[in-house]
Amino acid sequence: MEYIKRALERKFWHMNSFFKAILVTGARQVGKTTMLKHLSEGQTRTYVTLDNLMARNLAQTDPVLFFQTYKPPIIIDEVQKAPQLFEQIKIICDEREEAGLFWLTGSQQYHMMKNIRETLAGRIAILNLYSLSKNEIDGVFFTNELDFSFSCLAERQKYAKKNNILDVFEHIWRGGMPQVLDADSEQRQEYYSSYIDTYLMRDVAEAGGITDAVRFLKFLKACAALVSEQVNYKTLAESSDISQPTAKEWVQVLQGLGIVYLLQPYSNNALKRLTKTPKLYFCDTGLCAYLSMWLSRDTLMNGAVNGHYFENHVVMELVKHFAYAKSKANLTYYRDSNTKEIDVFVEENDNIHPLEIKKSALPDRREIKKYELLDKAMLTRGDGGIICMCEEVIPIDQKNCFIPCNLI
Repeated sequence: MEYIKRALERKFWHMNSFFKAILVTGARQVGKTTMLKHLSEGQTRTYVTLDNLMARNLAQTDPVLFFQTYKPPIIIDEVQKAPQLFEQIKIICDEREEAGLFWLTGSQQYHMMKNIRETLAGRIAILNLYSLSKNEIDGVFFTNELDFSFSCLAERQKYAKKNNILDVFEHIWRGGMPQVLDADSEQRQEYYSSYIDTYLMRDVAEAGGITDAVRFLKFLKACAALVSEQVNYKTLAESSDISQPTAKEWVQVLQGLGIVYLLQPYSNNALKRLTKTPKLYFCDTGLCAYLSMWLSRDTLMNGAVNGHYFENHVVMELVKHFAYAKSKANLTYYRDSNTKEIDVFVEENDNIHPLEIKKSALPDRREIKKYELLDKAMLTRGDGGIICMCEEVIPIDQKNCFIPCNLI
């Protein structure tokens, strides 16, 4: 299979010229190793994976000997399996001048992240890689920064393919795991089935001590049924026959492994009575569709939850965009006690870009009336709009547009 260029590459090279170590985190099989091996072509860079038992034992018992055996510059895969290496990496970083000595991959488990941040503060850049976005698969890369203004979106329109609901739902149903791109539906089913049995069950046992495979699978399916909704620990617990505190722990484990994404609610002192519950999304919509037994693109597209899946798709495309972009943004959603809801707030530079997500190609423009609550609360409102299935950018008013979902 030919290599697919990743949007994270630009940021990776930029950080590599500055930091001595870079950690690329993300779920299993999203292409972390493939990307690093591709970027190391033409370099003399050692490669070692800690999935290899002998290498892992050496790393855990004798980090000094490990780095005499495997000399930097180096790629170390699955580094979370030997946190004993971090102290030695720090020593080598402090002894040597050059940047880009260590390229590491690992899943974002809480204990490892805490450990690596404390040990390697100031020496390491931590980058997140997700499964392939629709634009990465289509080979579309935008050069301008996304600010949701009409001029920015019109510029992006020149490079994008035409927005098409069949294409979008094909991507939502199939997912962005590099290995399923060319799979037929039978192969795709087998892929996700073994992904859960081999990687996920092994990782949740290691990361969270979860060994009850039957209940855990019920729990995963219950999460998939709640996609794009507020997390309801009571429902999750009842569906999988576990306690609510356990349900909360298991959600955190899935979040740490890059399986689910929790969109936090917006909070602000000026706006009282706001919800405190996050919304649950799957980092890969293909896995979610598999768990809910949507066996084809068309059944999903015409099914009752198509709007939820479309929202999940758009939120994750936004998450990916800002994870790879030059400027960071904070993504939240808004809901108050009167159940007024705005799907996404993109906060950057004290500006809030309000966004609604609608599967329709011609949503109701009155949706943007809700955005006035930002003005009432004296919050600075940036450009926003309704992200939808329309084919081209159409202004609604001075500050808002109908935004085709493929321009994110």
